[in-house]
Amino acid sequence: MLLAVIVRPLCISSVMLEESYHVSRDLPCACEQAGKWIYYAFQVIEHSKGKRPLEDVADIGLRKSSKLLDAQEKEEAVQCLHDLSLCQEEHSDKQHESDTHSDSSSLIHQIGRDLSVNCLLHCSRSDYGSIASLNQSFRSLIQSGELYRLRRQMGIVEHWVYFSCNLLEWEAFDPIRSRWMHLPAMTSNECFMCSDKESLAVGTELLVFGKEIESHVIYKYSILTNSWSSGMKTNTPRCLFGSGSLGEIAIVAGGCDSRGNILRSAELYNSETGTWETLPSMNKPRKLCSGVFLDGKFHIIGGVGVGNSNVLTCGEVYDFKARSWTEVPDMFPARNRGAGANDAPAIAKAPPLLAVVKNELYAAYYAENEVWKYDKQRNLWITIGRLPEQATSMNGWGLAFRACGDQLIVIGGPRALNGRFIEINSWEPTEGAPNWNLLGRKHSGSFVYNCAVMGC
Repeated sequence: MLLAVIVRPLCISSVMLEESYHVSRDLPCACEQAGKWIYYAFQVIEHSKGKRPLEDVADIGLRKSSKLLDAQEKEEAVQCLHDLSLCQEEHSDKQHESDTHSDSSSLIHQIGRDLSVNCLLHCSRSDYGSIASLNQSFRSLIQSGELYRLRRQMGIVEHWVYFSCNLLEWEAFDPIRSRWMHLPAMTSNECFMCSDKESLAVGTELLVFGKEIESHVIYKYSILTNSWSSGMKTNTPRCLFGSGSLGEIAIVAGGCDSRGNILRSAELYNSETGTWETLPSMNKPRKLCSGVFLDGKFHIIGGVGVGNSNVLTCGEVYDFKARSWTEVPDMFPARNRGAGANDAPAIAKAPPLLAVVKNELYAAYYAENEVWKYDKQRNLWITIGRLPEQATSMNGWGLAFRACGDQLIVIGGPRALNGRFIEINSWEPTEGAPNWNLLGRKHSGSFVYNCAVMGC
């Protein structure tokens, strides 16, 4: 019904479409300029979605799945974008020649800026790069972040997975279109490359935390510009911390400072302003912990405390309104039942592998390849099934377990010498045991160093 949003305000008697809203692939010769703009806008939207132009507009709302364009469709999409750009230039030139006012911010001039933006909001964000190449107006709009702020307000979210299986190299995966993308290479020194790194996705940014020769640093990847830059440093430099993000904000808590001291401090990052705010400190210092947002509050779970060689079983919950932390005893009890699970010290084990889907908390228990679900009422974990077969790890390291929209995803690969590939498996939680679906597989390193999911 998106086309109806464009068509109805512009339909006059000379260009009125038939009551069936039939759209022809070829414009009639007698069609007026306004009709051309309707046609071009519709073509851009359909090709941006990865679909063929539809003969029946009523099908737009019914077709939710996307597919990759074949070579001919790609050529048609490029030509359509080129025609749109040429028509805008021609329209602008004519208005300039006639000394009439031209609103350069209208984007698609004949339908106005508001409707132009509304069209782009419903395009897949994987096509924003192509749309930005039309002209300066489109490029400025895409890079301003306005579209993503409006999408967030309207509840339009696409979740992409970002992960690194090779040092300083990052991949992105679009689960809707099963499309792999390679991010630009990070520019940093060898000290950063070999340091412990944490990552989180917040707003339209991917933040990678690490250490250079004398200080902790943050590198920021922006999907608006498809480039890396230096990020704003935290008020307290740290590594091995727990973190979580919700929309445009993220929280980091605990970890170690540059001298190895275990921290109980926490900070909130606002991606809209690029600033860090110091929050009240936790009750207990901890490192190698994990963080999630659950029930509108931030939870920090597990980790290793000061002078304690065992994993902390308690969790802590931060209440935004009260601006205080509450300790939750036995929120993540150690269950060392797997063969060899007791051999590794606590500091050699990965932080808890946690994910929240539909406001329910899940965990990947790597020692026995199990999936757990947290019972909030009884404060206990229930085993609900198994992880995918390829979900192998080294004490939890090298395996990613994340929430991706309404799905749980597991990213990992075999540890065999010839097993140089990575798999992404997904499952939408139901009442039954996990039934994993393979979303994608590619030749790559099979050890996942860092992973984050960005929804925008």
